[in-house]
Amino acid sequence: MNHKPTQLLNVFYHADKKYHMGRLASRDRKIWFEYSPDFIAEGFELSPFKLSLQPNAVSADTNAFDGLHGIFNDSLPDGWGRMLLDRQVAKYGISHHLLTPLDRLSHVGKYGMGALSYEPEYSEDVQHAENLDLMKLAKEMQQILEGEGDDALLKLKQLAGSSGGARPKITAKVSPDKKHIMSRTDNHPNGYEDWLIKFNSRFDDADSGRIEYAYSVIAKDSGINMPETYLFDTVSGSYFGVQRFDRDNGRRIHMHSLCGLIHSDYRFPSLDYSDLLKVTQALTKDMREVEAAFRLACFNVIMHNRDDHSKNFSFLYQNMEWKLSPAYDLTFSSGPNGYQSMTVAGESLKPAISHLKELGKKANIKKPERIIDQVIASAMKWKNTASSLNISDSTIKTIDQIIRKHTR
Repeated sequence: MNHKPTQLLNVFYHADKKYHMGRLASRDRKIWFEYSPDFIAEGFELSPFKLSLQPNAVSADTNAFDGLHGIFNDSLPDGWGRMLLDRQVAKYGISHHLLTPLDRLSHVGKYGMGALSYEPEYSEDVQHAENLDLMKLAKEMQQILEGEGDDALLKLKQLAGSSGGARPKITAKVSPDKKHIMSRTDNHPNGYEDWLIKFNSRFDDADSGRIEYAYSVIAKDSGINMPETYLFDTVSGSYFGVQRFDRDNGRRIHMHSLCGLIHSDYRFPSLDYSDLLKVTQALTKDMREVEAAFRLACFNVIMHNRDDHSKNFSFLYQNMEWKLSPAYDLTFSSGPNGYQSMTVAGESLKPAISHLKELGKKANIKKPERIIDQVIASAMKWKNTASSLNISDSTIKTIDQIIRKHTR
């Protein structure tokens, strides 16, 4: 099959209604974006640092996102979702190397995370309501990971949406009692909410879902703003689920990652938590949000979540105001080569309480020790929390020993 690259995409922003944000175009080996004059008049600043409202067509100031501005790169899946699309187009004889960023955005269409959509949309992505069986999905995902299971490719690609990360996952509608899970569709019973459910990759511990759920419980106890989480138990395994915070009763909410906001490539960690706090202050102009970001830094250091790169922090835009998003992707991780992805007061190998105190004082956090102590008190509940979830004794002991090292 011949592949004709997408040359022009219309971008829309969904809030109280659907707004035509502007157009993306490929020209002269660059990707250009031009705001719609009507959108400029609305005054929505969806990416104030790198794509402020102005009338001219502009290209990105970085090649980190294959020529896209960070706000549009945030719409693209990576890891699992990207692999599914690559496998899907290969079935039609198209090499994934031929897909441009605009091609990939056209596949995202209206099913991306956040509040942006893209047209024209790839027409094959049509969803029909169906009840989902997590055990069956887990089996199909493993077949895909082993290079088989092509019959399930399109369905899994649709269910993945534009969610990020390497682990297999789906976006779905979940009933209030968590007993019924439906494919993502506009037609669903009242009360169903938008959720994201994660599955295991080939390299994950069998307890990975339980561990992430335990971390979510401890994070809430630490005072961190967390979405609702749930552990979906089946005969074949336990799968971690989190309610999507970019959806509110069907309404879409604009979400922008830290890496997309400031054009910092998360694949090459270069930021310090002081950068996160500065961006939070500049964007939200609210010291309470800065304190929330500092609390999250404390949790990640103390609970040994070292996969804390710049794509794992986001901000939400509603009613023309910015706030730090609820926390996500909090779990035990040793990070790249054992280093903290986000340095703490310049330290990445052995960040300690002293570095957190220094970070808090430089950011003018009032009584940073109070926040640190609260997180430590919650971290000490790891053993009991993990035991109640039937996580293996050896895993509980290993993580407990590492956590206690961080609290000294």
